[in-house]
Amino acid sequence: MADSDTGAEGSEGRRFDTTRWSLVVAARDHSNPDARQALETLCRTYWFPIYAYVRRHGSDSEQARDLTQGFFCKLLERGFSEASRERGKFRTFLLTSLQNFLADEWDRERALKRGGGREPIPLDATEAERAYALDPAHDDTPEKIFERKWARTLLNRSFERFDEEMAASSQRERFSRLRSFLTGEATEAYRDAARELDMEESAVRVAVHRMRRRFGAILREEVAHTIGAASELDAELRYLLEVVRT
Repeated sequence: MADSDTGAEGSEGRRFDTTRWSLVVAARDHSNPDARQALETLCRTYWFPIYAYVRRHGSDSEQARDLTQGFFCKLLERGFSEASRERGKFRTFLLTSLQNFLADEWDRERALKRGGGREPIPLDATEAERAYALDPAHDDTPEKIFERKWARTLLNRSFERFDEEMAASSQRERFSRLRSFLTGEATEAYRDAARELDMEESAVRVAVHRMRRRFGAILREEVAHTIGAASELDAELRYLLEVVRT
């Protein structure tokens, strides 16, 4: 666990330039053979907040799927020409672009049919609808729904990366047992975990502290990927965590 912690200390600076903006640059360069893959990476990562926004605006699941597909096809057609890291947060760019797109699309036929003949981006609409239905009924605006789903998307990506690290670790069984402490969800005492793992309780507390610190570093990296400047990181992280809690 100590090795992972050490890697986290310096990883933010090394990885900050590998941002979603770099994928945008690749996606808008039609001469780049990786452009299509870059777009698909962006879609697979961030399409659910867009889908949830469209659903909250009154579209049914099929319409929302088609509009989401059409939105990304339109971005690709335009080559992300309006996107640049200097313009700020990637979530703000996507939401503004989506609002402009929908303003032109609400009264037309399904957007997917007008995707310029491009191959649709693969989206798991069934899973999206299941996830969308998990939220209780509320009066939140589509913008609030988008931001909450955006924040949860980043959290989920962080958990996935953290779990991959745990699975690859020589101490994966210990990490698996202590994972419930990561977000304060564990109801059992530290001493119970210590007894099961044949560890001192103080050692369990240290291990949990390191896990939380590593997860925090991963989350910071994921948020850093979506902003325009490193100076925005702390404020954006605080905002997204607040959004998740509301």
